[in-house]
Amino acid sequence: MSFVEVPGARVPIRMWADPATVEGGAMQQLQNVATLPWIKGLAVMPDVHFGKGATVGSVIAMQGAVCPAAVGVDIGCGMSAVRTSLTANDLPGDLSRLRSRIEQAIPVGRGMHDDVVDPGRLHGFPTSGWGGFWGRFDTVAEAVKFRAERATKQMGTLGSGNHFVEVCTDTDGAVWLMLHSGSRNIGKELAEHHIGIAQKLPHNQGLVDRDLAVFVADTPQMAAYRNDLFWAQEYAAYNRSIMMALLKDVVRKEFRKARPAFEPEISCHHNYVAEERYEGMDLLVTRKGAIRAGTGEFGIIPGSMGTGSYIVKGLGNDRSFNSASHGAGRRMSRSAAKRRFTTEDLQEQTRGVECRKDSGVVDEIPGAYKPIEQVIDQQRDLVAVVAKLKQVVCVKG
Repeated sequence: MSFVEVPGARVPIRMWADPATVEGGAMQQLQNVATLPWIKGLAVMPDVHFGKGATVGSVIAMQGAVCPAAVGVDIGCGMSAVRTSLTANDLPGDLSRLRSRIEQAIPVGRGMHDDVVDPGRLHGFPTSGWGGFWGRFDTVAEAVKFRAERATKQMGTLGSGNHFVEVCTDTDGAVWLMLHSGSRNIGKELAEHHIGIAQKLPHNQGLVDRDLAVFVADTPQMAAYRNDLFWAQEYAAYNRSIMMALLKDVVRKEFRKARPAFEPEISCHHNYVAEERYEGMDLLVTRKGAIRAGTGEFGIIPGSMGTGSYIVKGLGNDRSFNSASHGAGRRMSRSAAKRRFTTEDLQEQTRGVECRKDSGVVDEIPGAYKPIEQVIDQQRDLVAVVAKLKQVVCVKG
């Protein structure tokens, strides 16, 4: 489908989703965003659903302003994927040991490494900017400085919720490695710190939703947020790169005889801010649950833990601010999923996948998400499919 345009207070709302299928709370959030004085455009992805302040699955283009709650608390959250030289025939019939090895190498949930990961000891990891990145930690908000040790030990860890590490096969039988994570606790604390500051600023007192509080250009609050935002986005990218390096090491050891090789890593944020130019304007583009899909740019659109994912290439559609969806998108809340589904349902819906099948991950059951094929079909003018993947191992926090 192409987009549907819904009238908004200051800008039209371009929707790559059927407005009739979007819950009322999410539609109200979109209308609220369209009232912001700084708004220059709003694009809505097919995985759109209710979020905090702004919907997940929206692209908000503003001039001279940025809304920290619209970025979200997992700053820089995103995906990484690597195609390997292994094939499905190289995989053992029982994948439980491989899953166990991955869980031993990469801490999940609230866990962290016992010792800080030294990237210099990771095979092929680019360390050139590592010292400068950590040097800039001295410039972030004082309120989070006491988290320094935790931030260093959580570097290279998964987290919980919908974050995952997967081993997948594509339709040609090639084995892929894929993971989803962000800026861990340090990103969350930075986000909450700045959201609290924004909500107290005078220019935000008349907004229809206090969660849409913004920072405006040429203010010390905006400068401080941008500094911390971009640092946290970099943390998230490094976090995924280190996890991928650890994952590759597991695969090298487990498939030593096959001597696996790895293609270049595909990586993309889907909760972040970028400085971009559209229609002659320099804009701050916030993608909350959306990836950049400029012409020829690779992206990753995952489904749920039992349905598979897509590697895509952007078509460069300016109407969506060169964006596409970040996943299948939830069709029910976590609490609703826990009420609706049982562990037996989870076992049935993840049949054939080596993964957790206990009550702790029922809220991540495939039935709680929109059908990924439908989501892909609704954005054929935004991305072209490069590969379709199906997970065979899924590690959850």
